Amino acid sequence: MRLFRSLTLLLTLVAPLASADDLYQVEMILLRQNAEPVIISRAAPEDWDAGAQRLPADSQRTPALGNIVDKLNASGQYTVLMHKAWQQNLGEQGSKVAISDGVEQFGQFPIEGTLGLKLGRFTDVDADFWINRIDANGLVTASERLKQNSHTKNGQLNYLDNGQLALLIKITSLTAPAPRQAPDVIPD
Repeated sequence: MRLFRSLTLLLTLVAPLASADDLYQVEMILLRQNAEPVIISRAAPEDWDAGAQRLPADSQRTPALGNIVDKLNASGQYTVLMHKAWQQNLGEQGSKVAISDGVEQFGQFPIEGTLGLKLGRFTDVDADFWINRIDANGLVTASERLKQNSHTKNGQLNYLDNGQLALLIKITSLTAPAPRQAPDVIPD
């Protein structure tokens, strides 16, 4: 009985540590592939964010992949639609953030969508973005949509292809120790 109480106490102390989320930097580039025909879908729904948490202004960061954006723009094969970077806590429970760009009109933006992230062996990414055409009255008349689910490796630039639209995403831990460098000389 004494062992059971000690084990219960130990599990109570350790369990919160096991489920704690870690801080990550997320950077994404939403782009259009110019060689692909534009596929117009139904207009984005009014509840496009579906209860996802909006990114707080203090979580926004300066993007680090500017050189990639410059190369994409210079190639003429891509049009960069949005480039954002932010910090957020990620864990096994997953989280969903609402991301937008442009001037809001009646609750909708020229570019809007959600990004769901869930840590595991790989990071599960659930991207759902709308590129909207908004008329003079502020109403969405047509949209292009990127809807993509993928498993991505952390710390690497990942490419999610969705026809005419694509997403480059890099998720980097800010709390995990950096990998050690291999020694120049291996001792005998």
